[in-house]
Amino acid sequence: MVTQAPLLAPAAPAPLPIRGLGRLVDWAVIAIGASMATLVFTNVGLRVIGKDLAWVTELGELLMVWVTFLGGACAAQRGAHMTITEFIDKLAPAKRRWADAAVQGLCLGMLLILVRYGWSLVSTNWDNQLTVLEWPMAVQYMGMAVGCTLMAVFVAFDVWQILRGVAREHRYPAGD
Repeated sequence: MVTQAPLLAPAAPAPLPIRGLGRLVDWAVIAIGASMATLVFTNVGLRVIGKDLAWVTELGELLMVWVTFLGGACAAQRGAHMTITEFIDKLAPAKRRWADAAVQGLCLGMLLILVRYGWSLVSTNWDNQLTVLEWPMAVQYMGMAVGCTLMAVFVAFDVWQILRGVAREHRYPAGD
């Protein structure tokens, strides 16, 4: 019997609400990516016959913002963001834990700043409109605010696990 690899990459062990949120984000990224590919392919095909859907470019840009920040949340839930660990790997386990907590704490702090300013951008841009779609510009900015909020949730959960003493190889078994 041949076993098929799972469609989604494994995520870190987490309580059901965190896992559920992570799966929702994963499927949103897949749906947005498929939509972008379909829209761009269709528009390229139309250009061959001399037609063009002007709104596709603007919608593509909006979707790119969303998929970028939601993709960042996907990576955060898996501990898949790029890290340089040459120095931290040389630390004793107890010191490594505190170093991991400090790094993730700084990341969480930066994400919370982005969350605050992201939602501020959203709230102040409901009256501004995208040129072709004529949607509120806030919809585009919301991709950053939502993505950073989700990343903050996943990073906060990771900090909590670090402080509980869970080693990285147990927090992210698929990443190693």
